[in-house]
Amino acid sequence: MFTRRTLARLMAAAAVTATPALSQNRPPLSRIAFGSCANQTMDQSIWDAVLSYRPDLFLFCGDNVYGDFNSADAANLKHAYEEAGKVAGYSKLRDTVSHLAVWDDHDYGLNDGGVEFAHKAVSKELFLDFWNAPATDVRRKRDGIYDSRIIGPPGMRVQVILLDVRWFRSPLKVTDQRGAPGKERYLPDPDPAKTMLGPVQWAWLAEELRKPAELRLIVSSTQILAEGHGWERWGNMPLEKQKLIDTIRASGAKGVVLVSGDRHIGALYRETPADLYPLYEVTSSGLNMVYWAAKEAGPNRLGALYAAANFGVVDVDWWERRVVLALRDDGGNTRRSVEIGFDTLGITT
Repeated sequence: MFTRRTLARLMAAAAVTATPALSQNRPPLSRIAFGSCANQTMDQSIWDAVLSYRPDLFLFCGDNVYGDFNSADAANLKHAYEEAGKVAGYSKLRDTVSHLAVWDDHDYGLNDGGVEFAHKAVSKELFLDFWNAPATDVRRKRDGIYDSRIIGPPGMRVQVILLDVRWFRSPLKVTDQRGAPGKERYLPDPDPAKTMLGPVQWAWLAEELRKPAELRLIVSSTQILAEGHGWERWGNMPLEKQKLIDTIRASGAKGVVLVSGDRHIGALYRETPADLYPLYEVTSSGLNMVYWAAKEAGPNRLGALYAAANFGVVDVDWWERRVVLALRDDGGNTRRSVEIGFDTLGITT
């Protein structure tokens, strides 16, 4: 006989690993929460606020543990997952709330790491085991951990696309002026041979965006739209950032919203590409890893940075035809938000 805890874990895992057809038969999502950067050695009381929000779905957007390692046994990453499993709020959310996850560099195993990381196959198996991916999960048979789900009935479908911006990503161009504002660590690199996603994942993304859905959340562990800083971001490979925009446009996909983490700050962004509706991005980071002294230019940022512990939310009102992107603090209070009408995102149904 299953214990209540075991049954709850099985139910949550089943909701996450459901086939697209089963996912479409679920009630429409209206309360989606997400976050990144949760150091397993530090206080994680923010989970109380996340659970009080009562999300229909939670998205783990990377740095879900901090377990950098440089040996084939991946001992530090294994230990990090073991410690994370002991965090009460973290475990309660994983046991009781439907969730999806993607990694960033510190649960990938190498700070700012990409294609060059020698032990990524080991970290992939540890990731999939921690997130209870079944033996039949397609991610166990292909490179990378990119994934996608469509949840909700026709007319109220949310597609969640989780990009892997680590496994295939080319090396970044190192700054010529380390620490200088806007050039802190990396510089934009126009080399057309460099890639964020790799050809197979790019082709997969184009196909996913052509599937029917009303609202689409593209989750990238690193920021997509943010400008004005020299840390990791898609702007470090400007041709790849433009390719993402072009791929969205060419697919005809409406209702795309961008979700990211990584930066140890929270922020909202907007950019309006040519011949496309405005793209909005909400960055939520960190759940407990915070860059309190953050200060940076934000030419396409909406309002100020929020440099304190935070989680993000996507509130969808299907009847009022609007979505609210917001950042909430560790008490559950809204600190930054933007309301977007469906028409603004090209959603016509």
